Amino acid sequence: MKTKMKARGAITALASFAVLGSLTLSATQASAAPVVNMEATVLAAQIDPQRADNTLTPGAKDSVLAVERALQARNLLDAQWVDGYFGTTTVKAYAAYQRSLGYTGLAANGLPGASSLTSLGQGRFTVSHVIKPGAKVQRDGYVVNTRTQAMLTEAERLLGRHLKLDQGSYNPGGDPTSAGTHDGGGVVDINVDGMSADTRTSVARALRQVGFAAWVRSPSQGQWPWHIHAVAINDTDQATQAQNQVGDYYLGFNGLANHRPDDGPKVPIKTWEDYQRAQ
Repeated sequence: MKTKMKARGAITALASFAVLGSLTLSATQASAAPVVNMEATVLAAQIDPQRADNTLTPGAKDSVLAVERALQARNLLDAQWVDGYFGTTTVKAYAAYQRSLGYTGLAANGLPGASSLTSLGQGRFTVSHVIKPGAKVQRDGYVVNTRTQAMLTEAERLLGRHLKLDQGSYNPGGDPTSAGTHDGGGVVDINVDGMSADTRTSVARALRQVGFAAWVRSPSQGQWPWHIHAVAINDTDQATQAQNQVGDYYLGFNGLANHRPDDGPKVPIKTWEDYQRAQ
């Protein structure tokens, strides 16, 4: 009888050890899983498609590689494009993944959103530095999201003055001179009526400091009045045209079709999240 009990005890111990070993392995695997930095990944998805070469966005390679490998595993991206470069091919593959989840419109714009990136990472990677545009709110009779609203409020604090909008976000089919940049989130035009040239420059500088790609636009550049055009870097609700303007900004261009050098005030380029961490 004692022999049988000992045998049963040994079997139970072995079974417990096996289960514990399995749990330990799972925990080890989880701890070894890659971590995708969402901020760096979204930034690469905005900049890389605008590059004239395949230079990688600094600090984004490992995160982009993890995303590309996950897309490849779902047969959405060929192996030759798994290179850490979030170019147009990877953007299209990511948009296809978003559509496979049932997303449409801005939710399938090829920029990694928090929900789709978390879904893509299941069993493959975890996500850090999560970005969320937030809910839509009203400002000066226009629509913006809460992230953009917070950025504008901080720019106003730096300037000590109110910034009035001439155009907001989420405005599909709006002003044709905007070329679709306002179709998604994170994009506004600032009214500059009564501002001197120096004040316009100061406003553009403050907007850049808090994480906008911002330019003073003049009538000589297009069929529009004087205004300041601002695009919130890393807003994942952006229309493609706005994504391209962010890429141009990082690469030293003016965000217009003429692709001329950046004509705005020079400040260290930061995202809203970078700015907040520095405060």
